[in-house]
Order: sequence, then C-alpha cells, then structure tokens
Amino acid sequence: MPQILDGNRVRDDIKNELRPRVAALAAQGRPPGLAVVLVGHDPASQIYVRNKVKTCQDLGIYSESLTPPDSISTGELLAIVGQLNARHDIDGILVQLPLPPQVDAKRILMAVAPAKDVDGFHPCNVGNLVANLPGPRACTPAGIIEILKRYHIPIAGKRAVVVGRSDIVGKPVAMLLLHEHATVTICHSKTPDLAAVCREAEILVAAIGRAAMLTAEFLSNGVTVIDVGTNRLDDRAEVARIFRNSAEKLASFDKRGNVLVGDVDPQDVVEKAGAYTPVPGGVGPLTIAMLMANTVASAERRAAVC
Repeated sequence: MPQILDGNRVRDDIKNELRPRVAALAAQGRPPGLAVVLVGHDPASQIYVRNKVKTCQDLGIYSESLTPPDSISTGELLAIVGQLNARHDIDGILVQLPLPPQVDAKRILMAVAPAKDVDGFHPCNVGNLVANLPGPRACTPAGIIEILKRYHIPIAGKRAVVVGRSDIVGKPVAMLLLHEHATVTICHSKTPDLAAVCREAEILVAAIGRAAMLTAEFLSNGVTVIDVGTNRLDDRAEVARIFRNSAEKLASFDKRGNVLVGDVDPQDVVEKAGAYTPVPGGVGPLTIAMLMANTVASAERRAAVC
C-alpha cells in the first residue's frame, strides 16, 4: 500500500509551531494582523474566508473581514487596499478571488504592498521567488514543499513533473521544486504525449483542474503524487465510473449530492503510487496553514524594522 501524505497532520504541526511565534509578537505589543477583503457573496469564497478567520482566532492572530458589495468599482476597491496598506496593525492583506467582472483584478493585486502580500502574488514577490530571495511564497505551492519535506520525500536530484502552468500553483511550485534541486518539467494542454512525460516523474504534481484526468497510463510505479485538484462531481453516474461503483462513495454522494475528486484517478493512484496526497485531506489543508505562516512571518519582519 502507498504512503498517504496527510495534509491535516502537517497543517496541525505548522499551527503548533506558529503558536509560540504569535504569542511572542503579542507580548512585544500586538499580535499579527490579517485583513481579508471579500467582494460580493460567492458561496465558495465565503466558506474559504470563514475558515481563514476561524484559523486566525485559533492561533491568536487578529483578523478583519471587509465585505464590500459586488457593485464596487476598481477605484473604490483600490481605496480600501490603500487604507489597509497604511495601517500599522495589519501585517497581511488578502483580496479573495474571483473579483466581479467590472473590477480590474490585476490592478487590485498590484496595489497590495509587497510586504503585506501574504498570498505571494505581487510581481515583487514573484521576483523574489525566482531569485530565491526571502519573501512570502504562494500558499498552495509552499504547502506542497512542506508536505514533501515533513514526510521526508527526497526532492534533490529527483525528476519532477508539474501538470498545469497557472500563476497560482503550477509556475510557483515548479520554481520551488527547482530551488530544492529537482529537475522540473512543466506540462500543459499543448504538451505532446503528456502521459509519456508524466511517466518519467518521480514526483508528479497534478494541478490541471480536470477530474481524474491522470489515469494509470500517466503514473510510473512508486511515483510520489501531489494532487492539487479539487473537483466537485454532481453526476452520480460519473461518481460510479470514477470510483468503480464504490458503495462508500455512492452513499456519500446520495447523502451530500456531490463528491470531491482530484486530478488523478483515485483508484489508479492507490495501485501505482509509492506515496500520494488524498483528496480531500491532502494539499487543501496546507493552503490556509501557509497563509497563517506568511502572515506571522510578515509581522516578524515588520516588527524587526520598527
């Protein structure tokens, strides 16, 4: 049986390591502060923001949620970001995506002060990542490196294949793996014979956003699979097909009306991988944990300057 890389366990370890750092900052004058800007009423975003606020409360981090209406203009949102940039008690600013279509998302993300960009999306922090200089890293990619290291999965000298080239996951995780001395290939929709390239991987990062797309033919024996995909299946026949008529999964679907699956076939990965992250419970829990880590690190850097 392959080793299951439990993201919940790693998340809890990271949170326990952050608690004394948060307490030390609070003892110096104030706890770290995180502001989350949630525009509109997207249900998935609301759940994600609630989880962030809950984690802040658990760790003793000050959190503040701003919820402007979805009719907001780019200028009005820029003004909110500018006010947060100027506040001494806010160490991290997160603008929850997606934004309404009338808002220029790139201008908003560019307006966040790089020192407070705890998502690691600002071009200054992307440049720091490329140059391997200190600064906040994108949360999901940073969490992937944490789970590999904490499970003692060797990275240096290994062949890593990343399927997906997004600015949020694919590109930054490829760069982080490169800094850990892996040999990295980035694949995408135009990659010829994708399955053959994936079979060369000793570490395979699936971040393509297509349910169970990577099947057995994409996996080498003993590969470490990091499945970033979180795809919601709302068709019972599709659940039955992907999970091979699993009574447990079908019962879960009948109860909830949907089932989550990653980008890698859930049955094939068990048969071929040496280690893998489950969906749910693998990479997902690390994203908020690394957001908290970025916020604490930002507060520590700012406290050292003051």
